[in-house]
Amino acid sequence: MPPTFSPATCGERTICVVGLGYTGLPTAAVLASRGYRVHGYEINESAVETINEGRAHIVEPELDMLVRAAVNTGNLRAHTTPAEADVFLLCVPTPCTEDHQPDLSHVLSAAETIAPMVRPGNLIILESTSPPGTTAKLAETFYGSGDLQPGDLYLAHAPERVLPGRILREVVENDRIIGGHDAPSTEVCAEFYRTFVSGALHLTDARTAETAKLVENAYRDVNIAFANELSLLSDELDIDVWETIELANRHPRVEILKPGPGVGGHCIPVDPWFLVATAPESTTLIRTARGVNERKPDWILERALRHAERFKDPVIACLGLAYKPNVDDMRESPAIDIARGIKDSGKAALRVCEPYLESHDDFALVDHDTALHDADIVLILVAHDDFRRIPRKSFEEKIIIDACGLLRERDR
Repeated sequence: MPPTFSPATCGERTICVVGLGYTGLPTAAVLASRGYRVHGYEINESAVETINEGRAHIVEPELDMLVRAAVNTGNLRAHTTPAEADVFLLCVPTPCTEDHQPDLSHVLSAAETIAPMVRPGNLIILESTSPPGTTAKLAETFYGSGDLQPGDLYLAHAPERVLPGRILREVVENDRIIGGHDAPSTEVCAEFYRTFVSGALHLTDARTAETAKLVENAYRDVNIAFANELSLLSDELDIDVWETIELANRHPRVEILKPGPGVGGHCIPVDPWFLVATAPESTTLIRTARGVNERKPDWILERALRHAERFKDPVIACLGLAYKPNVDDMRESPAIDIARGIKDSGKAALRVCEPYLESHDDFALVDHDTALHDADIVLILVAHDDFRRIPRKSFEEKIIIDACGLLRERDR
């Protein structure tokens, strides 16, 4: 018999959330707030200790408060080992290898780890963004031992679609794609998500769900690549890229995105490669867009070092390391690559300001006043609100490379 889910029975169900990172912890806290008994499985012992103290180990608005409430009610507890549950939610990383191939080691390892805990009738959901066919590989893992037969479990892919800084709202309010390994799995998974998601649920099969999530981020990557390529073109033509895009967007059917220092985060720099790896002959545009966005940090670095040649003892300040404004998320951040390139070049002294970090393994962090006071060249790499409040006069007599258009937007 399939498990049943409803708001009235949440307290009778146990959820094992595998991976308590940027997606897993907010999801676990939301589920606990709905009355589910949540067993969080996380291999990072420090994170487990922090969560069990009622605090979040990542920066996300209102997450600390929700975690504290969930822990205090006893509905959420973090552990370094998994446990039996009615629902297993896999929220583990799915990175790329150096040659842009999908690295499914975390997903498959998680599946192998929880396999001894899985019982007939359990619902297993893969939330991690994954290449087409990953859910089917999970089925092979669980059914391969011989203890479970095909049809004993409910397996589905329900990809996360949240944005850091808005995760708690978007876990609940965003539409979700529910793709089952088979039709019964789709229905059971959808019933579970209806207990805490107010957005619409779109039901399909696992392979389509896997592909749709990748297509979402590949679409964004292609459009960002066009904007980034325009920034290179505008520099060559000696025109203002921001004004050019603003004027082009006056056309009623044109909506060009903003250029930046590259593309970062856990999704957009990675997910398009999953499609390229799956069908290399059919993804020429997607591969080209990835190349444009991956080269953008090098272009900014080259410009900064070229300007540095004008000074005897140049100092370059980098404002921001995060991959997007107002978060502490450094994953795949092009700003880090640029700062590291300056440091490794040995051609300039480096000052780095990142208000959302207390420290960084590679850089000595300073406040923005110190960075700007010392700098000959200033790279504005992240449009943090803190930087928007810096007085304009602080940038005077500096060479400014505003990679994210912060000064233009602020001064409008």
